[in-house]
Amino acid sequence: MITVAVDAGGADLGPQEVAAGATQAASQGIGVLLFGPASEIESVGPGVEVVDAPVSIAKAPDPAFAARTTPEASIVQAAKSVADGRAQALVSGGSTGSALAAALFNLKRDRGIYRPALALPIPLPAAQPVLLLDVGANVTCRPEHMIQFAHMGSAFAHAVIGIEDPRVALLSNGEEPAKGTPDLVAVHEQLAGPAGSGLNFIGNIEGTHLTERAADVVVMDGFVGNITLKLVEGVSSSTLRAIREAAMSSWRSRLGGLLLAPSVRRLRAEIDPEDQGGAYMLGLRQLGVVAHGRFSRRGFARAIEVAARGVEADVISRTRSALERAGALRPPRSPSEPAATVSRG
Repeated sequence: MITVAVDAGGADLGPQEVAAGATQAASQGIGVLLFGPASEIESVGPGVEVVDAPVSIAKAPDPAFAARTTPEASIVQAAKSVADGRAQALVSGGSTGSALAAALFNLKRDRGIYRPALALPIPLPAAQPVLLLDVGANVTCRPEHMIQFAHMGSAFAHAVIGIEDPRVALLSNGEEPAKGTPDLVAVHEQLAGPAGSGLNFIGNIEGTHLTERAADVVVMDGFVGNITLKLVEGVSSSTLRAIREAAMSSWRSRLGGLLLAPSVRRLRAEIDPEDQGGAYMLGLRQLGVVAHGRFSRRGFARAIEVAARGVEADVISRTRSALERAGALRPPRSPSEPAATVSRG
């Protein structure tokens, strides 16, 4: 049985909501090690083991420093349990920064990986989600980083989302190969050549193509990715709020709203980010998932389920194999080269 380590610290609805999600996931045959304040967790179902870890660093101003100096923190203990082999994947219900820091210090980067990436499936109405990466793990990226992101994203989309031959694209300000920053142009040139071996690389797409499913995997640096993600989330939220307000603006609107309610509920369900499980930390030695802090028990259950599916599908090895075939793995570090550090954020 696959066991997933879950950090219950930092969730907006409290540790008990995460525990309820863990119980739902455990009912599907997944083992759960739940790290959080035992005094705030009233009950769990079979298959869930609570490890008392009342300290949370979800709101720490410097996540890297907090993860390094607070071994008793719930996210650090959860990450260590994966590194020690007690669990096979990590799920965090707290902040992205602390989860990334704890994962990097304990799970470590996978062999040959330059940088881990945060990959997030964006839900679309009546369609498969589009996987965006990197959406915030790295503010700046070199071409070789983005080439690895393309292979990691393609392997994940195939193994976990179930897309047979994922179309991979670069987000740019034009579809032409010469559009974009010098680094983006260099990435396009290399992915169109030997570095794209094994990829279904389709070139550049523009921002308007994201919601048209012009690609299954869209690659960008973490700065652009984080802005893109927040813009998409903001537009989705504002649109649903505007529909709700319009439906309540008059008695005629309220009557029409009653007739449209089933369709609107279906639309909301289709674009609900909880159904995707959160953002995935790719490029580590084990799979990690960062669920959004505002998720309900359904979202946390989904995050645990998808993490377990990633372990079952051996997405880590499949990603490494894809990078090996393309010759995109990082050369061994020389003894004089400084080790990578975790930035603040």
